Amino acid sequence: MLDWTDRHCRYFHRQLTRCALLYTEMITTGALLHGDVDRHLQFNPEEHPVALQLGGSDPADLATASKLVESRGYDEINLNVGCPSDRVQNGAFGACLMAEPQLVADCIRAMQETVSIPVTIKHRIGIDEQDSYEELVNFIGTVANSGCNTFIIHARKAWLKGLSPKQNREIPPLSYESVYRIKQEFPALEIIINGGIMNLEESRSHLQQVDGVMIGRAAYHSPWLLSQIDSTLYGQQDPCTSPREAVEAMIPYIEKHLAEGGKVSHVTRHMLGLFSGMPGARRWRRILSEGAIRPDADASLLLTAMNEVTID
Repeated sequence: MLDWTDRHCRYFHRQLTRCALLYTEMITTGALLHGDVDRHLQFNPEEHPVALQLGGSDPADLATASKLVESRGYDEINLNVGCPSDRVQNGAFGACLMAEPQLVADCIRAMQETVSIPVTIKHRIGIDEQDSYEELVNFIGTVANSGCNTFIIHARKAWLKGLSPKQNREIPPLSYESVYRIKQEFPALEIIINGGIMNLEESRSHLQQVDGVMIGRAAYHSPWLLSQIDSTLYGQQDPCTSPREAVEAMIPYIEKHLAEGGKVSHVTRHMLGLFSGMPGARRWRRILSEGAIRPDADASLLLTAMNEVTID
């Protein structure tokens, strides 16, 4: 979700669900140790609960970065062992780390010894030719011995060569059964399933087999699906009863962002899918996309766009 689930996206999603745990885009240890820490770790208190996803493979660097993350108030740190992009592989982290379970365990242990907040992991069910169920069990067992209790499993293998990141989300077949088996194999671990999950109905079905569900791109492209999570899965009142309420909740946020020197497009680009599948969705996207790039664009653009949408 690199360049997608930034702080503006997360603040918007938080207007739709108060209960779901939100995750940042992946941030590398190098970016934190040698870059602009304030820019990378900035978030709004309203985003809680929020987890930061780290990318790296050096235990000492991960420990140092984790301390920075904890000091900024994040609720969880998640180690990315699932991204298959060439850039990530060149940095020797992401999905390629599945070939080195002991190194991953060492990374998790170093992070846990440094911070008091939960340290979790996200990974695939396998990579390249290392895709047997036995190898997956060995990976999880080795990492679990480091003290890691929560595993977020993308139910596809990753091909590190020959497929793009987009193809790696689509071509390798989903194997939800493999994740279900892992939960049976490791009943004491928290197992969260990810990959190809499109709605809350599917989520409820998965929750009969595992402990949690992570939804990525479906939530980004059709964010209104988040609006019933609190009542459907947590037994709490949903914060918004209509997309209009979500739009109106974002206006003060955009006004504040503009006052700090930001641009409308920084926020509205994450809101394009709000009316996905509803009458007027195309007009909403067009007005926001075209209007947000104008030099005089302000928060009133949201109201202009919303008035063009048919809302029940």
